[in-house]
Amino acid sequence: MTSQSVSLTATGATVRGRKRKNIRPEQGSVTPPAKAQSAPRDTRPAGIPAGWRVIAAKEFADHVSSIRFLVLTLILTLAAAAAVYSAAGGLRALAPSVSGAQSLFLGLFFYQPEGTSVPTFVYFTALLGPVLGIAFGFDGVNGERSEGTLPRLVSQPIHRDDVINGKFVAGLAAIAVIFMAMVAVVGAIGVLQLGILPGLEEVVRLLVWIVLAVVYVGLWLAVALLCSVVFRRAATSALVSIAAWLVLTLFAPLLVGVAADVISPQGGETLPELIANETTRRNLSFISPSQLFTESTRAMLDPSLKTFDVTAYLQLQFEERALPSVLSLDQSLLVVWPQFVGLVALTSGAFALAYVSFMRQEVRA
Repeated sequence: MTSQSVSLTATGATVRGRKRKNIRPEQGSVTPPAKAQSAPRDTRPAGIPAGWRVIAAKEFADHVSSIRFLVLTLILTLAAAAAVYSAAGGLRALAPSVSGAQSLFLGLFFYQPEGTSVPTFVYFTALLGPVLGIAFGFDGVNGERSEGTLPRLVSQPIHRDDVINGKFVAGLAAIAVIFMAMVAVVGAIGVLQLGILPGLEEVVRLLVWIVLAVVYVGLWLAVALLCSVVFRRAATSALVSIAAWLVLTLFAPLLVGVAADVISPQGGETLPELIANETTRRNLSFISPSQLFTESTRAMLDPSLKTFDVTAYLQLQFEERALPSVLSLDQSLLVVWPQFVGLVALTSGAFALAYVSFMRQEVRA
């Protein structure tokens, strides 16, 4: 072997002993393309639900098994049963004259016999329904903070907004269960008292009404969650939520009536003055969520209600030329659509405020 070949062999051994990253590719060689960086994958094992679902399931189980849930369900069911029993007695007395009337079964929910002081079912719902939302949400966040479990909860491998999302969904689910139970009890009493079964359209109207009621009570649930985020003590958040409920539900009609009489006084009680006063009163009453819910309920459960237009309604009443006809389900939905959109907008806005406040709040261990 010549000296030149030995030198080449030694050089080759030296090259093979170097690290590969230090070897420069020869001219004309093709460099393999670098592997594209893969997108981050979800490291959560398959079959494990999202964080808000876990929290919602746990909160829902706590709600349903709590004494608070049982007491509220019992109170509302007893109030609804008393109202429906009174309405059934009045409808049974009118049975000979209204035997051919349509949607007679729905009268159990809004009919109030003359001479009785028992409010209707929808009145109880509009008045006491917000108590459900306040009861399920006033200590949603500050209760966790006072017990020292909020820092540990947000430190889990879940997104921070899953906490408040799960609590809100759990509250809505518990409210929906209560309303479905109430409607079932009311329907059973109506069948036993009147001896009639609801038709398919009446059942659909009741289901739509349950959705309206859940959205209405969900508004107060969102308000209570907002108070639980803003205020550190559960007692303070409950007090503020109850104060808002009293002002917007009980005192709002009185304040609206006084303001309407000042803005549009009705001296001679002529038709134009009545129309102006009622229009002002109705426009101002929209500051109360219970007004939106009451109007939606009336249109869904009373097919004979054709419009909320004050001018058309007062003209029909003044001239005594109201047509004895009923609306179909889709026509009633068109009547209540503005009120339903207003309730959804208010609920979404209140929950958005609670969401933003919670996300910006500092949670310390």
